Amino acid sequence: MQDQGSVSMSVSIHPMSLVDPKARLGAGVKIGPFCEVGPDVVLGEGVELVSHAVVAGRTTIGARTRIFPFASIGHPPQDLKYRGEPSTLSVGEDCIIREGVTMNPGTEGGGMETVVGNRCAFLANSHVGHDSRIGDNVVFSNNAMCAGHVTVGNFVIVGGGAGLLQFIRIGDHSFIGGGAGVTSDVIPFGLVRDNPAHLAGLNLVGLKRRNFSREHINELRRAYRLLFADEGTLAERVEDVAAEFSKHPLIDEILNFIREGAGKPLCTPREATAAER
Repeated sequence: MQDQGSVSMSVSIHPMSLVDPKARLGAGVKIGPFCEVGPDVVLGEGVELVSHAVVAGRTTIGARTRIFPFASIGHPPQDLKYRGEPSTLSVGEDCIIREGVTMNPGTEGGGMETVVGNRCAFLANSHVGHDSRIGDNVVFSNNAMCAGHVTVGNFVIVGGGAGLLQFIRIGDHSFIGGGAGVTSDVIPFGLVRDNPAHLAGLNLVGLKRRNFSREHINELRRAYRLLFADEGTLAERVEDVAAEFSKHPLIDEILNFIREGAGKPLCTPREATAAER
């Protein structure tokens, strides 16, 4: 990794771009026309800025990530409490950041960092808010919006136009339907849709695509039915499911997710939501 002042011949910078001499550029970086790269930016090996992209702030972009026109990466967070603290944004390797995507660094009130994992795809005009943590292999479809302080697990797909409210958690392998307004935590493997959003079952298509066994999928379906049955409280049903499916790693993931929420609101099936009222 070298600063721009001593950049190797393997780095390609279009003459119509502005790259600060202090920026650190890895081997094979390609910067197309009309881009801007700030002094505290680190671009990993093979990163490409196609054109008209801006990477600002204390931002690190992982190897082989591609950033498309009019993306704004690392500008100050959209938080009125932000006072210029030296927060960071870290984007992983092999990500795709399409046109008009915005990603903001962290704030003092949220841990000072925003983190995006590896092999993620952010489609046109999607947004990652300050202090959020995005896992690996995540897809944000066009116009998907992630507010500040959101945690998104691995292998999550967020449909077009969906909105994730601040401070919520989205579990691994879940699917958020297009246009959903998600205001509560979503369990791992869950399928959520509509606005206001409700849990509409398990992400069976995603589970099959990722080669989960039929046996594991059937057990998840049984556990799901028990977990959101009408009888008892959610806390009681969690313990009932734990007793029936002891040491089952996928079901344990759901149960641990609920327990770690410490009573935070949970996205539930529409029938269960109505019954709890």
